[in-house]
Amino acid sequence: MRLLRFALFCIALLPAADVSWRPALPGYRYQFPRDHFEHEDFRTEWWYYTGNVTDEGGQRFGFELVFFRQGQNKGSSGNKSAWAVDDIYLAHAALTDVGGKQFLYDERLNRRGPGVAGAGHEQQRIWNGNWAAQWNRGDQTGDQTIDAVTDKFRFHLQLQPEKPFVIQGEKGVSQKAEGRGRASHYVSFPRLRVSGSISTAGNSHRVQGTAWMDHEWFTEQLSEEQTGWDWFSVQLGNRTELMLFQLRRKDGSIDPFSAGTFVDAQGQAHHLRKEDFTLQPVTRWQKYPVEWRLEVPSLHIALMCRAVLQNQELTGKGGGPRYWEGAVDYTGTHTGVGYLEMTGYQGPVRSINQ
Repeated sequence: MRLLRFALFCIALLPAADVSWRPALPGYRYQFPRDHFEHEDFRTEWWYYTGNVTDEGGQRFGFELVFFRQGQNKGSSGNKSAWAVDDIYLAHAALTDVGGKQFLYDERLNRRGPGVAGAGHEQQRIWNGNWAAQWNRGDQTGDQTIDAVTDKFRFHLQLQPEKPFVIQGEKGVSQKAEGRGRASHYVSFPRLRVSGSISTAGNSHRVQGTAWMDHEWFTEQLSEEQTGWDWFSVQLGNRTELMLFQLRRKDGSIDPFSAGTFVDAQGQAHHLRKEDFTLQPVTRWQKYPVEWRLEVPSLHIALMCRAVLQNQELTGKGGGPRYWEGAVDYTGTHTGVGYLEMTGYQGPVRSINQ
């Protein structure tokens, strides 16, 4: 899902040139491992990592690392300088210290440039300064190492897929609204085994756990009637996974393009349409529902989703958008962990071209 979030902040910084960006359309021919990296003919792209880990003493952490690419000029400016602003890169890192009841986050913004920020198939790497996701060169299974260093925390984590990646949606696209190109190409690693280290408050922790990784690229998604969304990743103890999202409209209704995916224990993905599941808010922190009831009747799944900390809200620097994203637990017919993202509760989210 991962629609616009901090990419909106990038739009405000530099006006995009009048160029033709490629729309996300059905029938896209995926090519891997190439498609795990940059797609500069599409305007917006991100690589998104979230996970839940514990140290040897049982202390739990949630972590997030995301890299955004926002196209500006698509190479049309005629400026051949290595510092030409054809793409803006934003990165965001967050840490949920469950035992310490702290939510910490940081962000950084850079143009694409030598050694500064970028996403390269040749380098097998996505980076913004010393924050990076490095893929094992020549490896097509998805083994990666992610790094982030901030003033308040740092992490160095190895990620190994326990299941193959899945392509979300139908016919090669995850459709988000009515109309040509209002969609994304969307690839997920639904279960990554995590090991490594997290440091905060002067203490280092050896950790293990699981992560979820999303990669989306598109040019346009939301319609004017859509104001925000709720996105859930679910990793259950029976080794199945769910991704569910609902798009909220101005009139308070749920958009029919809301959708999801169930990944069975063998790694096979099964598309879910809006009518296949229900998402019901139960308890709120400020405006955000931090407790939800999730049901997928055909799969005999009924879950309660609860935030491990109520305040996991992120506020962009310089007046950027505010949204809630954090670690959650699932109980009910199954148990598990995951992440929840909620946008549009502090004002409507607008689409790229609005």
